[in-house]
Amino acid sequence: MTQGAGQGPETERTATLRDFRVPAYVHETGPYAHSTPPDDAGGLGDAPEGYTPTQRDLPVIHRGDTLQVPVDPAPAAPAPQSADGPGPLYVVGDVHGYLDELVAALQERSLIDAAGQWCAGTARLWFLGDFTDRGPDGIGVIDLVMRLSAEAAAAGGYCKALMGNHELLLLGAKRFGDTPVNSGAGTATFQAAWLLNGGQKSDMDRLQDHHLQWMARLDALTEVEDHLLVHSDTTAYLDYGSSIEEVNDTVREALTRNDADEVWDLFRKFTRRFSFRDEGGPDAVRSLLDTYGGTRIVHGHSPIPYLLGEVGSEDGEDGSGPVVAGPHVYADGLAIAMDGGVTMAGKLLVQQLPLDI
Repeated sequence: MTQGAGQGPETERTATLRDFRVPAYVHETGPYAHSTPPDDAGGLGDAPEGYTPTQRDLPVIHRGDTLQVPVDPAPAAPAPQSADGPGPLYVVGDVHGYLDELVAALQERSLIDAAGQWCAGTARLWFLGDFTDRGPDGIGVIDLVMRLSAEAAAAGGYCKALMGNHELLLLGAKRFGDTPVNSGAGTATFQAAWLLNGGQKSDMDRLQDHHLQWMARLDALTEVEDHLLVHSDTTAYLDYGSSIEEVNDTVREALTRNDADEVWDLFRKFTRRFSFRDEGGPDAVRSLLDTYGGTRIVHGHSPIPYLLGEVGSEDGEDGSGPVVAGPHVYADGLAIAMDGGVTMAGKLLVQQLPLDI
């Protein structure tokens, strides 16, 4: 496995798709769980009771590695404006420190100009979380989102963000460091989990109080125009409240109490994934929509190639990889996945809602 950027020199390697199988322990547990892969699907066997992310959540795959995900370029077009009422709605998938790719994607949608300034007027922009780790400039990404929030508000629109599991991970690593936490599967620390999941020393060195305060105040989920926006494809949100307001308040209060075990449990649950796949997926989505509202759920967290089963399969041994041309709609059309896999040479997705399908 290639080392994470900032964790040491890269080693020469010839990667194949088989190297990038999803570890068994990242799968969803609970009432809507799906079976974990057998030993021959990664060598990890069944997940331990009560998933704990003490190993890599997903492999750190550098953009220069063998796996490539070609994408179709989208033509640049001005962000449409509404004469009356709010402007168009856009969502952004996981960024993971890829600042240059984010800037290019926002410019492609005419949301920012050549100087990186908000130019979309009353447009509304939601980031689905995971701003840092794995990529080279997570703090630069946060700084850009914070600045665009002010610029968009001044223009009559808005730029807002949800909390991803990597925001919880970075907060925990900064606050608690090597303090042992009750992981459910032995002793763990936020610092070790952060490093294993692509934590960048350059981000930690540049992390300031205003970044921490901003992350700690982010909402966990929201509903906009019948779209329920969340970071993770998990039903774990149901553990924190029966309304959007209750979930967001519960998460913020947990972070305010500053208890390492409590924050770890929050991070652990929001790191679960794949709850919306396969046979039980539509019912899992409906459990969230029935509770929090909306007719479709929009999420990041799980890269689209993994959801499609195109990474870690026996096919594509030539390294050509899957194609990510846009969001992935699944679970009987109830779920929209927005993580295009930028950390594995995929595409950083910026999409206008609703989708025309």
